[in-house]
Amino acid sequence: MNLSYELEYLGFTPNEAKVYLALLRLGKAKAGSVARECRLERTSTYHALQRLASTGIVSVIMESQRKVFAAAPPESIAGIFKEKEDRAALLVPALKEIKQSAREKETILKFKGYGGIKAVLQDLLKSSKEGDEYLVMGMEGQLSQRLPAFADIYVARKDEKKLKCRALVRKTSGKIMSKYTTVRYVPQETVSPLNVNIYGDKVALLIWSETPEAVILDNVETARAFRAYFEFMWRHAKH
Repeated sequence: MNLSYELEYLGFTPNEAKVYLALLRLGKAKAGSVARECRLERTSTYHALQRLASTGIVSVIMESQRKVFAAAPPESIAGIFKEKEDRAALLVPALKEIKQSAREKETILKFKGYGGIKAVLQDLLKSSKEGDEYLVMGMEGQLSQRLPAFADIYVARKDEKKLKCRALVRKTSGKIMSKYTTVRYVPQETVSPLNVNIYGDKVALLIWSETPEAVILDNVETARAFRAYFEFMWRHAKH
């Protein structure tokens, strides 16, 4: 076994590995003796000894007012690295929290044109599992009016996945195309070119202006707030 190589793998520098192995052979020795044993310059040897001493792998003894160095028992290496492992384990929850908070930062995706509308609705299909429910506010039949062929395909794919939908609409909003959609009605004067879709941890805003635009808000808290608002409206809407 190449002991120097194995020690370097554990994090020793080449000089530290040489010094530590030299001390094991010598038992205890002054820096000069260690330097001669491992054939290093005295300064390099002393720096290596100091670093090893700072980690507890080498101990320092005062004899006749002179520093003498001794290698800690070989078993201590395992203990030192076990301590590092334990400290690393303690870091894991905090590091996970940082990663989670970064993931939960709001991601905003913006789209323009009919291609953007299609991309957002395809994301709703892709993000939803069979039997999931999503919520809609402001559905006025714009999809079937502006993109009739795509609307038929979209509804068919929704029904294949048995996606349930609760929608808040006006009575004049047009025919409900999916058998899995349940509606409640809001007052006739609540006209808006904005269509809101709430699914998973996302909120999709479809803006049916002359050139349509779409936005996906990918954020847990945002989706939760929109859901709460929807549920309030649902309770007060007419059957």
